[in-house]
Formats: sequence, C-alpha cells, structure tokens
Amino acid sequence: MSSTGPDPDIRPIISHRPSTVASTRRTVPRSRPTRIAVCSALVALLLAAATACDDAGGLKGAGPTETAVSPDKLWPQLTPASRPAYEIGEVVREAVKGVTVPGGDILDVDPVTVVRREMAKSPGDYQGDAAQYRETGRLMADCDRGAGRGRCPVLQPYYRDLTGDGRPELTLGFRLMPGKTTAVRVYTVEKRRLVQVMSWDDAISAVELAGRSVIIRSPSEVAGYEYRLQWTWDADQKAMLLTHDEMLRTGTHRKNPHRTPTPSPSHSASPSRSASPSGGSPDSPAASTP
Repeated sequence: MSSTGPDPDIRPIISHRPSTVASTRRTVPRSRPTRIAVCSALVALLLAAATACDDAGGLKGAGPTETAVSPDKLWPQLTPASRPAYEIGEVVREAVKGVTVPGGDILDVDPVTVVRREMAKSPGDYQGDAAQYRETGRLMADCDRGAGRGRCPVLQPYYRDLTGDGRPELTLGFRLMPGKTTAVRVYTVEKRRLVQVMSWDDAISAVELAGRSVIIRSPSEVAGYEYRLQWTWDADQKAMLLTHDEMLRTGTHRKNPHRTPTPSPSHSASPSRSASPSGGSPDSPAASTP
C-alpha cells in the first residue's frame, strides 16, 4: 500500500543530546579569577553576618570552665554530733501575755504597749541609774503620741505578709540606749493572740524585708566588711529561722566595736499602727520593703 504522506497520528521523534550540552559546559570552564572573586564574596558575607551577630549580643566564650572538685571529708572517724554545743535560742516563739487581738487584726495592736510588756519582764534592765538600758526606760515616757514620734525609742513599725497566709506580720524595732544597739522583733497573730516569732538585738546598719525574710546588716570589727543575717519563715517551726549568716565585703573601711554576735535573751516586742515605711527617728536604722 503506497504512502500518500506522513501519518498524522505519528509524532516525530525529537532527539535530546545531553552529551552535547555537557560537553559544551565542559568546554567553558570557570576561570580561576572568577572562582577567587566568588569565594571572596562568600567570605565577606560570612564575616558581615558574624559581625552583625556580635553586635546583636551574640554568645561569647567565657573561657575554660574550672574542673569541679568534690569536698574532702576530714576526720571521718569522729562520731557525728547529735546535739548543739550551745543553746542560742534558734527558735523564738512565744505568746505575748497581756496583749490580745480581739478582731484578729494586728494593725489594732499598740506597739508601745507591746514594748512595755517586754520591759516589764526584766525591769532591772530598764529601771535605775545602773540599768543597762536605763535611757530606753526613761524615754518610754515620751511615747504617748505613738511609735516613731518625738524621742520615743520605739521605731516606726512595718507590716508585711511573712508567713504566706495573706495577713500581715508586724516587724518592730526599738533602740536600746544609752548604747548603739537596736532590738528587732517580728510578731504574728494566732487565734487572736499576739505571738512573737523572731527576736534579735544588734548594732544595726540596715533592716530589709524581702519576700518571707527579714535581713539585718550589722557592722563588723573587720574594716571593709559587714555581717548579713537573714531570718526566713519556717512553716514547720511556725517561727522565723536564721537561715543565712555571712560576712560580706562592703568596700568601706570603718570600724565599729559594737558587734554583738549572740542573740538577746529577751523575747517580746512592740508593734505599731503605721503600715507605711515612713517615720522613725534620725538615729533609727534604715529599713526597706522591696
């Protein structure tokens, strides 16, 4: 049968020649200057990116890390002690006799009355010309206008929730004169009773409230250092416990021989009505409530 022309159902076969293209690419190699230019551009981009990261606060090496060394236990043959060598009254917890809180609100407690209750427990410390704190006892007569006013030795009180129950505790201070010591007390209310949960007497540079802690800073006999003591509420003991006792460098070089490293045997103190950090006498220690 003769063919009259190309069959329309038959498509022509197109031959692809990849070998030709590949050979063409191989015949036009990239010159060395071109390669060097491309590499230089990439290096410049990388350097720019690294510089930008550094400017944006990128990570920097802190140097080699010191190898952790476990502590060496000394004298393992010694029998561990089961009780303290000295009784220093680590847990202070005592209801204040003669002071009630009918409504359960510690703001209703008169701080001057609480201080007078403490003084009445040891009158020999406050009454008479030979009393250790005779000046404090004498100036209590100037407290009719309230704590933190005039020459009253009872300082302005502070209120802060230190136990986490949503109710404020009372942090109270009063000066022990004629010396340079200040008494610091903390009170809470339990079943309409005023309960003292912390007591400390010392030469004080500053008093701070932070979270559930009371921090007291005191000068050291070592020039340029101070003591930092921290009491924190303990739910098990239901009292403020001394959780930190450290000696820190301050950068100053002043000596103060009035450091008293042991707590006072007194157990009671006095609150006041002001919930603001203002008030107090010019000689009172600094107090902050962060």
